[in-house]
Amino acid sequence: MCLAAAPSFVQPAHAVLEVDVTRGVVQPMPIAIDEFTGTQPDEIQVGRDISQVITNNLRNSGLFAPIDPAAFIERNINFEGQPLFANWKVINAQALVNGRVTRQPDGRLQVEFRLWDVSAGQHMTGSKYFTQPNNWRRVAHIISDAIYERLTGESGYFDTRVVFVEESGPKDQRVKRLAIMDQDGANLRYLSSGRDLVLTPRFSPSSQEITYMSYASGQPQVYLFNIETGQTELVGSFQGMTFAPRFSPDGQRVIMSLNQDGNSNIFTMDLRTGRTTRLTNTPAIDTSPSYSPDGARVVFSSDRAGSEQLYVMGADGSNPQRVSFGDGRYSTPVWSPRGDMIAFTKQAGGRFSIGVMRPDGSGERILTEGYHNEGPTWAPNGRVLMFFRESGGAGGGAQLWSVDITGYNERRIQTPSWGSDPAWSPLIK
Repeated sequence: MCLAAAPSFVQPAHAVLEVDVTRGVVQPMPIAIDEFTGTQPDEIQVGRDISQVITNNLRNSGLFAPIDPAAFIERNINFEGQPLFANWKVINAQALVNGRVTRQPDGRLQVEFRLWDVSAGQHMTGSKYFTQPNNWRRVAHIISDAIYERLTGESGYFDTRVVFVEESGPKDQRVKRLAIMDQDGANLRYLSSGRDLVLTPRFSPSSQEITYMSYASGQPQVYLFNIETGQTELVGSFQGMTFAPRFSPDGQRVIMSLNQDGNSNIFTMDLRTGRTTRLTNTPAIDTSPSYSPDGARVVFSSDRAGSEQLYVMGADGSNPQRVSFGDGRYSTPVWSPRGDMIAFTKQAGGRFSIGVMRPDGSGERILTEGYHNEGPTWAPNGRVLMFFRESGGAGGGAQLWSVDITGYNERRIQTPSWGSDPAWSPLIK
């Protein structure tokens, strides 16, 4: 996809409008998103579509409350001028977004937007983007990220994708396929046929490659899949089953579990040389390793103390330390992209919870719990988690959900069928 961006407006040095994303319950900011204008029918339609995607993104974040356009006094703001701020104050808009779409002589679209602080009557930020017509949705996500960042001070997460396991068919005969979609559920496509069982897909930091576990050879093994070319490659040839793979932060290694002689240990494999390094060597089950964002440490789960708990060790396997001490069993740990938290699944009292703790085990908080919640994955800004929730009964199945790190704004992510094992990509580059 071809996308070019150029800053078109000067941002003021100070802004009075800001959303605090660190509080437990946030009063969503009222924001007005005026329909992007155009002069030709195709420009008008694209402008309408872009405005709707921006509206949905900001609403779904839980931090913004887009105002119903039916309440607008002013519409289709002249992009070259300023809004009449009194018209937006009276409907309680604190921020305002407007934009326009223009088709270029070469067929590309020019998409521009502006963000305004209504109370201060001040322009906050804006930009223009040049793209192919079929890429309008990605432009909408990029604009959403720019608005989110300007109003929260945090990087956005809308211009991302999610890879997951799409499940269909009866519960006792589920067909599981690798699938990928935009973070809002759009542009879904399948990466595998469903002929072989697939589990635990994970993105590379480059976002163009995933690693996953498959039974294609008759036993669980770890594979690499190139999203752009469709090429599949086996990660090593081990005597025993390999599972729970993840990439290192630099994308040069895969860390995984290898099961041999009834127990599993953690190994890394250098993707350039094929060299394998063993990190743990215990009679326990060590699994689900995840690197810290600086690559210096690894969190993993192990039953070496008698029940499944979380441990942190050096990236070379040195100095493993237990960090979970609450009631119940802990599994599927994953380090936040910010480095400040570890998310996990916790099983206690017959219920499964998604929670977070600091890397030293302090500050444990449960974000959501239910019949069966599992498999958290972080948005690239470290502020939102996605996971899957399984419903009981013969007709039940797994669905994707998201929740922010305060435990607020829990919502379902729509997929065509059942879905499990989500993994969030980095921001698309």
